Amino acid sequence: MRVYFLSDLPCAFFVNGMHLGQVDSFARSVELAAMDGVFCECKAPGYAPVRFRFDEDFLFAPPEGIELYFHRGAVAVHITDFVRADPTLRVVWQKHFAGCLLTLCVQGRVILNFEQERSFLQIPLPFAFENSRASLAGDLILLESNFSFCLIDRSGKILVLRDGTIVERGEALIADIPLHDALSHITRCRYERGKLKECSILSARAPNQTTVALALLESILAGFDPTPYLAPVLTGKAELLREFLGEFRAVVPLPNPDTVGLVYLRRPRIYDVRDLHITLENGKVTNLQQPD
Repeated sequence: MRVYFLSDLPCAFFVNGMHLGQVDSFARSVELAAMDGVFCECKAPGYAPVRFRFDEDFLFAPPEGIELYFHRGAVAVHITDFVRADPTLRVVWQKHFAGCLLTLCVQGRVILNFEQERSFLQIPLPFAFENSRASLAGDLILLESNFSFCLIDRSGKILVLRDGTIVERGEALIADIPLHDALSHITRCRYERGKLKECSILSARAPNQTTVALALLESILAGFDPTPYLAPVLTGKAELLREFLGEFRAVVPLPNPDTVGLVYLRRPRIYDVRDLHITLENGKVTNLQQPD
């Protein structure tokens, strides 16, 4: 089986103790057989190694922090979670908010201790929140770092966790949010009580021949109008595209320029990538076809 390895952090990759190179956000591949049960290890500087055995059990139920993407008999192993090697407990700050005691600390991970008179929760957060600050946004607790923010209700439930920059605070929260998509969209979103109420596009790159198919599918995924990317023959069917494509979670480019991959959830941490053939004429999509 062809196995591709990707990682959110650059790390050295080992199979049965043999160093096979570096793994990062660009896929590296190797031929592995699940029946062999080889031992895999990824080591990122300053972080504890991520270790797993590549076997049938792993392919059926990967551990937390690892996602699998199956495509045409191959699989991509995406390592998404790392723990700092330093086990020292460090308290970043502690604050009181209307009966809630919040303590942000780092011990391998970034953890928000959320304490009330009769309850105690530990809320794991991305490393981006290591240097965050806390305030109130109406009845909610707002955690804000330089390029990320999080809204938490009074029971400790995370309502919003996004990359973005807050531009207006208060009962209503307004943030500029990058979508990290093919056209580098920046959106301005308005949240009230932790719910998205409005969203508009601030900026985006113009599509070209290589990005128009991705732009079309990402617009459908984000709930934007897809008609600017459709040829006249399809504009009247724009509302039917979501039903035709189903509940896909993401769209990814594939080596064939006429084909993109739609990502569908199979079960927790396991995804199927299905081909979608795209036909273009004059920079517009004229046909979408799922192969048999």
